[in-house]
Amino acid sequence: MEQLITTVGKVKRQINPNLKISGILLTMVDRRTNYAKDISRVIGGIYSRFVTIYKTEISLSIKAAETSAVGKSIYAYDKNGKAADAYKEFTKEVLDGGKQRNKHKSELIR
Repeated sequence: MEQLITTVGKVKRQINPNLKISGILLTMVDRRTNYAKDISRVIGGIYSRFVTIYKTEISLSIKAAETSAVGKSIYAYDKNGKAADAYKEFTKEVLDGGKQRNKHKSELIR
C-alpha cells in the first residue's frame, strides 16, 4: 500500500495534479481466516482517515483467478459466480457516491 501511495504521489506531482485514489477495494478476501480479518482491520485503522475503504469486498475465488489465464473478464467467464456478483456490487457502490462507504467507515472505527 505504501508503495502505491508513493507512486500515486509522484504521478500527481509530475504528470496529473488531479489524480486521486478513490478508495481501497479489498480483494482475494477469505473471511474464514483470522489473517483476512486482521488485514481488513489494519487497513481500515491506518487508511480510513485518508481514503475511502469500500464496504464491498471481493472474496477469494478460483474462477476469478482463472480469468487472467483465459483472457476473459469475470462476467464472460463466470457471470453468475460470487466474484462477478461482488464486482457488480462494488460498481453500484462506486456509482452510489459513497452512501454505503460512510457507514463502513464508522464500523471500522469502533
